Amino acid sequence: MNSKSLNLIEEVVTPFGMWDSLEIAQDSIYLEFSDVELGNPKYNDSLNLSFRFSDKSFIVFFYNNIWDAEFLANFDFKNHFINEDFVLKVEKIKFLDFEYLNTFFYNYAKEKVLTMDNEFDIHNIRNDFFVLLETNELAIVVGGNKMDFFFNNLKLDSDSLKELSNQWVLYFLKYRLKRNIIMKDPMCEHNTLI
Repeated sequence: MNSKSLNLIEEVVTPFGMWDSLEIAQDSIYLEFSDVELGNPKYNDSLNLSFRFSDKSFIVFFYNNIWDAEFLANFDFKNHFINEDFVLKVEKIKFLDFEYLNTFFYNYAKEKVLTMDNEFDIHNIRNDFFVLLETNELAIVVGGNKMDFFFNNLKLDSDSLKELSNQWVLYFLKYRLKRNIIMKDPMCEHNTLI
């Protein structure tokens, strides 16, 4: 995926997205988000977007209170496995942003690293991809040398992501038109979008 696609993913997850689950199975890490602004709610049963990181994957939890990350108590260190469901509101999500990562070290008192890579250092990330996610309770950094995205079990590339985003925009415009809600286009200032 190119940087435009990663920016688009940031935009579709942040407004209403909820972080629903975390699964770590050996060297693969899965994050699932619901209520993302992709697809058409009329035709898609659920609006779920999943991230998968693999190949020297890592996840680092930043928190102030251990109870904010209590689900980590269920982590199986012997098999390097966890599968937890929860609902956390996504406040902010960024890809490959070292400046944003530096704020985590100052805003959170504690950190917990889970990885199978013995040479991993959060202060010197050498993986090809990583994402930073912040909720009200905690922040995480997840990465690996391979990154894939899935929408309702369909693997996404840049073109399919753009198509799903377009479907969402058309749905949104038709919804606003039916409700007779007039919106201003920020690009045209004085002209309505519809």
